[in-house]
Amino acid sequence: MGKDVITYEYGASLYVNATNRCDLACDFCLRRHGDSVGGSDSLWLSREPTREEILSSIMARDWNRYDQLVFCGYGEPAYRLEDICAVIDDLHESDFDLPIRIDTNGTANLIWGYDTVPLFAGRFDVVSVSLNDADEARYNARCHPKYPGAYQAMLDFTRAVVQVVPVVKMTVVDNIPPEEIEACRQICEGLGAVYRVRQYQEKW
Repeated sequence: MGKDVITYEYGASLYVNATNRCDLACDFCLRRHGDSVGGSDSLWLSREPTREEILSSIMARDWNRYDQLVFCGYGEPAYRLEDICAVIDDLHESDFDLPIRIDTNGTANLIWGYDTVPLFAGRFDVVSVSLNDADEARYNARCHPKYPGAYQAMLDFTRAVVQVVPVVKMTVVDNIPPEEIEACRQICEGLGAVYRVRQYQEKW
């Protein structure tokens, strides 16, 4: 078994793989079809990296090669939110100047049991929330959330986080009917977020 992959490159961005835990089991998740993104080694972790290991992996990179730092990985990064925030605070004390994004399913408040939105302020330049569907029943059937009320929690989180983060996006995958894609757009715009339709891929 090789060394756990903590940071990896995809496109022009540097990604952080902080956890494999996720409270959704989406039918379209790329984890169903592989174990890597781009040219990375397997993103399945033997254990979760510490704050210090995450910071060290980021600091070891040549930042000039990237356009942003993305907390995403092979799980829901909100499970490590407090650790991620501590890492970002340390980065801000250095000469790190890349924009910072987090890709999330928007259920951080359910995971932690408190209002996490204030943690996002001043730390993240972009938050990307997976909307996935315009209907709660379809969302539940497609994403199989662990926590009851996940769909509404995701909407409430987005409505709040747009108030404290410069750019908030909501995404759907294009393997749903056009009328659902349009309905999702209306929800997204109603929440004040930027809408993005992602191409469905089994491999990244």
